[in-house]
Amino acid sequence: MLKNLIIAEIGSVHDGSFGNALKLIDLAAKCGANSVKFQTHIASAETVVNAPSPSYFNSESRYEYFIRTSFSKAQWIELKAYAEDLNLLFLSSPFSLEAIELLEDIDIKAYKIPSGEITNHPLLEEVAKLKKPVLLSSGMSNWSELDEAVSIIQGACPLVVMQCSSQYPCRASNVGINIISEIRKRYSVQVGFSDHTLGYAAPISAAAHGATVIEKHLTFSRGMYGSDAPHSMEPQEFILMAKEIRDAWVILENPVNKSSNEQYQEMKNVFEKIILAKKEIMEGETLEFNKLSFKKAGLGTSASRWSSLVGLKAKRNIATDEKIMGEDFE
Repeated sequence: MLKNLIIAEIGSVHDGSFGNALKLIDLAAKCGANSVKFQTHIASAETVVNAPSPSYFNSESRYEYFIRTSFSKAQWIELKAYAEDLNLLFLSSPFSLEAIELLEDIDIKAYKIPSGEITNHPLLEEVAKLKKPVLLSSGMSNWSELDEAVSIIQGACPLVVMQCSSQYPCRASNVGINIISEIRKRYSVQVGFSDHTLGYAAPISAAAHGATVIEKHLTFSRGMYGSDAPHSMEPQEFILMAKEIRDAWVILENPVNKSSNEQYQEMKNVFEKIILAKKEIMEGETLEFNKLSFKKAGLGTSASRWSSLVGLKAKRNIATDEKIMGEDFE
């Protein structure tokens, strides 16, 4: 399955520039991603000309935007090959049955289903037939809608359900990290997290809560035009996020055995206190608490053992600041 996957969501940040799309793939590899994800829009198959557009499309309709920013089949083939040459898993979200056909023509290895397609059962059923791994974004769906979507795909394909909040940007209060464990319990599946916040806290928290796939938007600059750039991560931010996520996965995959502290023995020798003679103790003298001191002095009898020694008689003379050892008393 897809595990410990950091997806750089390129989406439409390229703004129709094939050169920028290639450079974004290169950037994703340099920033620590091991997968890149695009969006495959075929305007005439996906939307009517006068469909409602988001507020940020103020100079062109979304229909026009999809046409302007689309790639040819030959370009998709080249993008996928370029990503795979960099050892990146190439993903693209289909937004129509025709988009699935195109992606199958270029032999895509796995599918990411975007939030808006959760209720598009014909699309889900078509993807399920392909038997390829599916990343299913929960996004704007409720449990009932997600149940139906999962029932179509689960059993037919390896499935990762992605917790996602469809807000751009998403406020910290709406991230829904709690949903990760609920998804795992409800469907017994691998869980991922598709992030739309502007910072690091959400994806790192998701990794710490068991999300094994993390998706985050990547851009050259948040000042770029388009639907994705304003809520994407810039390169240095993505580098730091990828490192912290991988550190979180290492932490989760390496439980510590608290019943043993052998790995700390050197530190214990340096920092822990042992028992020493506070004053000279003569042979035959009974050991009393006021004759003990507790100091850092390397290996010796732990200060925690003091009560087992008080009341015993010294078998030899012990000098001030000499280590108190059990074998010297009876």
